[in-house]
Amino acid sequence: MIAACSLSQRVVSKPIRWVCRPLLWRVSMASSAVVQRLEQRAQMADELIVKLKQQVGELKQCAEEREARQLTAENAQLTQEVDRLKKKLIQLEIRNGINQVPLPTSIAKASVTNEQPPSAPKNNAPAPAENAKPAETNANKENKKEKKEGGNKKEKKEGKKQKQQQPAAAVPLDVTALDLRIGRIVDVKKHPDADSLYVEQVDCGEEMPRTVVSGLVKHIPIEQMQDKIVILCCNMKPAKMRGILSQAMVMCASSPEKVELINPPAGAVPGDRVSFNGYQMSESFPPQMNPKKKIFESISPDLRTSDKGVATYKGVPFEIQGKGICKAPTMTNSLIK
Repeated sequence: MIAACSLSQRVVSKPIRWVCRPLLWRVSMASSAVVQRLEQRAQMADELIVKLKQQVGELKQCAEEREARQLTAENAQLTQEVDRLKKKLIQLEIRNGINQVPLPTSIAKASVTNEQPPSAPKNNAPAPAENAKPAETNANKENKKEKKEGGNKKEKKEGKKQKQQQPAAAVPLDVTALDLRIGRIVDVKKHPDADSLYVEQVDCGEEMPRTVVSGLVKHIPIEQMQDKIVILCCNMKPAKMRGILSQAMVMCASSPEKVELINPPAGAVPGDRVSFNGYQMSESFPPQMNPKKKIFESISPDLRTSDKGVATYKGVPFEIQGKGICKAPTMTNSLIK
């Protein structure tokens, strides 16, 4: 029995080996093919990674170049803008009388040329002392220029002061310094912030009426102010009265108890000038009076009504050429202001 079993095992084992060998060979072949494919794919992946790295590097380089171009363009624009602003600043300084002082380039050049090589210190020792003289002379020249410019500035300032003083001396301290004109009150109302003030719109023969603020509420009813022909002093410096700018002053006969408007003659129209016999009136209107010089204050004591109520300056009547003289309704021997 034992012998028969061993023979049967041998007989069966031989066919199994014959069947398994092709299978093992196929498996080994298949595994080698898979490995080759994996290796090929790994190699392709490595090549793709290298290409991607190259592309990323190229993209970075392109981005850096673009940014560099943009920065250079912006720098060029900024330098142009700085140059333009410098030129504009120089022009404005020149207009304002500021002298432009050039940079001391000669001194800088002298200091550069004075540098000597250290190889021969003995022979070149006196050279710095000799070369220092031009720098000193240049500095002296610049100091002289500054002194001259300072002198010129002083002369200019003195000239300006003289020019300013000349017209001041030319202004007469008499009635011809006043721009007295006829005006018509086209609108009048009470000041919104002051009970004692009127705000009037007065036609003085100009393109636009003038705004005049006057303290006449307690003395003259508003009905008498409307469309009233009055005399104005038109070259007073405009001044704000409770927030409203007044551009002229209504001339009135005045006393502590009473105030009256000065009446022009019949036929007087807005824009007519008041003249005074014996006083030469200029063809153009007198200039605006400077409050610091107290021109009106020095003239006003001689502005009075006569014993007949005629408005006068040192006894000479207020007159509208060809139309008559100006009077107060009832007030005599009173100041006009």
